[in-house]
Amino acid sequence: MSDVFETWIEERQVSEIECLIADMNGVLRGKVLPAAKFIKSERDGALRMPSSVFAVTATGDYAGDEEEDYQDPDMLIRPDAATLRMAPGFKTPTAYVFADTCLPTGEPWEANPRNLLKKVLGLFGARGWTPVVAPELEFYLTAINTDPDVPLIPPVGRSGRAETAPQPYGLEAITEYEDIIEAIYEAGEVADLHLDTMIHESGTAQLEINFHHGDPLQLADQVLVFKRIVRQVALNHGMYATFMAKPMADQPGSAMHLHISMVDGAGENLFSDAAGQDTATFRHFVGGLQKYLPEIAPLFAPTVNSFRRMRPSHSAPINVQWGLDNRSCGLRVPMDDPQNRRIENRLPGADANAYLAVAAALIAGWIGIEEACEPAPLVTGNAYRHPRSLPRTLEDAMDRLAACQPAKAIIGERFLRSFSAIKLAELDHFQHVVSSWERDHLLLKV
Repeated sequence: MSDVFETWIEERQVSEIECLIADMNGVLRGKVLPAAKFIKSERDGALRMPSSVFAVTATGDYAGDEEEDYQDPDMLIRPDAATLRMAPGFKTPTAYVFADTCLPTGEPWEANPRNLLKKVLGLFGARGWTPVVAPELEFYLTAINTDPDVPLIPPVGRSGRAETAPQPYGLEAITEYEDIIEAIYEAGEVADLHLDTMIHESGTAQLEINFHHGDPLQLADQVLVFKRIVRQVALNHGMYATFMAKPMADQPGSAMHLHISMVDGAGENLFSDAAGQDTATFRHFVGGLQKYLPEIAPLFAPTVNSFRRMRPSHSAPINVQWGLDNRSCGLRVPMDDPQNRRIENRLPGADANAYLAVAAALIAGWIGIEEACEPAPLVTGNAYRHPRSLPRTLEDAMDRLAACQPAKAIIGERFLRSFSAIKLAELDHFQHVVSSWERDHLLLKV
């Protein structure tokens, strides 16, 4: 494999290589190596990283009380040559590559989110099936804000003014940010991201990017790179870009909608039959999403902020009803021809780790197929009128995840132990914070 890396690097005269590993929260971590050092280390199998990278919380602390957590043994790093790309925005020619992690024996490191997604894809692959996904990712541009106690506000656009009202699909509104959008597309082209349409979403200075459909692992990699690019480009233009699920109280939340289909070895869509009707595989996949996504919500709603987004009539679902071209449902069947039959999972927030959000949907769908879960009747009209089936808080969600035995059997005890330790540590940290609401309404009244 080192010959492949060496040829690629020499042809492009790359000086440095970034080895990227996404932690539990989807934060990119890793190492930056001189190209020659990277080639030699990869050839010698000498690339390593402490396993504690998968124990880091959103606050930068470490979680976990197991003996292994204190020992913090090294993992072997295995760069994935298929992900080697040029990295935009560097003065020195730099490339990036995603890396998998494994034990000294060569077995995958189970607490790695990328490894979990690969494991889930392997379930479908064993049947000759290939899941296909297309993410839609929303984010906000905001004015620079260095004080976390001060609410975020929209940035000033090209006109010299900030947006004050929603402008969904507004062409004049999106032109306000033309310079930053062009820079994002240019950087995305350098990084070989498969970007499609960008639109202005419902929130003030809220944008959405669509990715072309493709391999779930590659698309999850691309989502992580895209987030990094957008944040860097925004800073270069004197703004912030945020992928928080609910960054502003009076604005819609930001989602990561996932369009999911399934093809067989001949490339035929397994979700529709020769007559163009829904297959049993499709119904059972949807049934699995309905039954199990509410039970494994922390995988696609990983923070306390994630659940602030899931409120009625706030452009975010509160249940897993499904409907034809109905955006009030958590699960939407878009209008398209039978060969493109798919389900749109509208539950994940933009803050989700892309590996885990995709894995969660595929795990739920897989169990639904295995158990032959029949979906509830299709919903017409306002799905918000149906009862809430999603957890209201991360604490509730974690309890439900801990009790979901079919999903836990796939996720694995080692991954779940690390993930749970991080989420519970973050919850404990959050619960020590006294909010502005408490100071505003309780300080001088109770």
